[in-house]
Amino acid sequence: MTRCRAPPGSNHAVRGINGTNFNDNVAREPYTVREEPLGTTKHVRIVGIGAGASGINMIRTLRRNMVDYEHVIYEKNEKVGGTWFENRYPGCRCDIPSHNYQFSWRPNPEWSNFFSPAPEIEEYLSRICEEESMMDTIKTQHKVVGAWWDESRGLWDLSVLNLKTGEEFRDQANFLVDASGILNNWKWPDIPNIKSFQGELVHTASWPKDFDYTNKTVAIIGNGSSGVQLLPAIRPDVKKLYHFVRTPTWIIPPRIASMMMMGGPAKDILTQIELDEKENFTKKQVERFKTDPAFYRKFIKTIEQDSNGAFALVLNGGAAQAFATSKVVQYMTASLGGDERLCKALIPKFPLGCRRITPAPGYLEALRAPNTEVITDGIAEVVPEGIRLESGEIIKLDAIICATGFDNSFTPRFPIVGRYGNVQDIMKTETPKSYMSCALAGVPNYFTFLGPNGPIGHGSVFTLSEHIARYITRVIIKCQTEGIKAVVPSDAAVADYSEHIAAFMPRTAWASPCKSWFKNGKEDGPVTALHPGSRVHFFHMLERFRGEDWEYVYDNPAQNRFWYLGNGFSNRERDPKVDGTWYLEEEADRL
Repeated sequence: MTRCRAPPGSNHAVRGINGTNFNDNVAREPYTVREEPLGTTKHVRIVGIGAGASGINMIRTLRRNMVDYEHVIYEKNEKVGGTWFENRYPGCRCDIPSHNYQFSWRPNPEWSNFFSPAPEIEEYLSRICEEESMMDTIKTQHKVVGAWWDESRGLWDLSVLNLKTGEEFRDQANFLVDASGILNNWKWPDIPNIKSFQGELVHTASWPKDFDYTNKTVAIIGNGSSGVQLLPAIRPDVKKLYHFVRTPTWIIPPRIASMMMMGGPAKDILTQIELDEKENFTKKQVERFKTDPAFYRKFIKTIEQDSNGAFALVLNGGAAQAFATSKVVQYMTASLGGDERLCKALIPKFPLGCRRITPAPGYLEALRAPNTEVITDGIAEVVPEGIRLESGEIIKLDAIICATGFDNSFTPRFPIVGRYGNVQDIMKTETPKSYMSCALAGVPNYFTFLGPNGPIGHGSVFTLSEHIARYITRVIIKCQTEGIKAVVPSDAAVADYSEHIAAFMPRTAWASPCKSWFKNGKEDGPVTALHPGSRVHFFHMLERFRGEDWEYVYDNPAQNRFWYLGNGFSNRERDPKVDGTWYLEEEADRL
């Protein structure tokens, strides 16, 4: 097979640097008319990676909009659900309101809590796959371990490992859709000798089902989203809990209280919702959601509108940020009982939003419990009996729990070899760049959900995935019906988009000095994990496909872009199932 690699010394610059098109180098033959009507589709094979929310939604979007295609998804786990299958630690739940953390096409009025626990979300995704007959498309316990672009054939050559049998086999695809996710590749913290510990070493993203922490002396390293959920969940059952905090983090009041405090659109409708003291919906409330669809719809849309307003909080110097910051400081100080040491350790000096804004009911209060000790001293190393601090003191432990997050470098977990070489090498040596988070320069017929500078911090990934899936599907249909063999964003378009991101991000708290996974764990550096704008801004951006930003290689030997026009007829006048006078309908004049 022919595998296109970057030539030595090319710096990944095969084409496009001076506005040239890869298609200019493709050999052309004399042009002949295609003897098919306009609109004729070619058969395409689409391979997806990952059966979390994004991969599941992609199945539905393709089914609703495409014909003449085959689709398979390779999922490394034994079940679908992605992060909601993998994350099982005590206290794990979504920090986005349940009724907005669902597909718009599959509302679930029976969520038990205002913020869904992880098992409920996993069950929701599994139920969809079963009831929508999606499991025929998904191959679980199959892991893509390599992908190579073949320029001459316009195909991806794939190597896939069957994790159940150990067999490695080959596959190919016209289009490769990567839905493996950014918060998926968990990692141990960079602490010397961490594997020397003789007790139980656990990561929150790989929680052992049989791990028993009862009456044990336990350390939790990290105070990100996982750590602040885990700590209050296990604290009552452990003998002693040491909480290692490297960086302060903003802990906002409970989300419902925050919505009421900010006086946004949700303020009024929340007064009509019945919840118990743990924010569980009452049986009466669930029944109203089920039997009053108009009210349920109003509730969903109002909470969504309220959540969409959060972007104003991260704009530096804004009134919303100043007001919210003062309220959060008051809340954290009160929850910490005014303890000077804890307030100094936990309340940040950096702007609200520099790190992910996290609701964590019970977390701050748990830090004042008699069996909890917050340690801000640096960790020198892990020793067999526990953790040695930089001061020399050894904290003896039965278990170390690492709530230390994921590899957010956007480096693929397997080789993806496009026109410029292995994407792994490029991402390791350059600032990750993408086209609207959905595609990469030099990597034809490859699309990704939530790639570099995607909206991962912009609310529910479910509705985000719906918009991204529609965008990707529109591009694939264009290729399928217009005789396009390969499509890729131009280098110039990716460079311009990245230039805009770099110029915009200093307006936000995201770019302020603080260690954050938004900047791949760095204190200072480019923001690579977030979209340069609001959630609605991202949706608006993806509404139209900007064909001028892309480069094309065509199926026909003459490389004539209008070959797809065919024999002068349209398939709309040949297919008896199609309304051949659609242009007379009232909806025809809508743009």
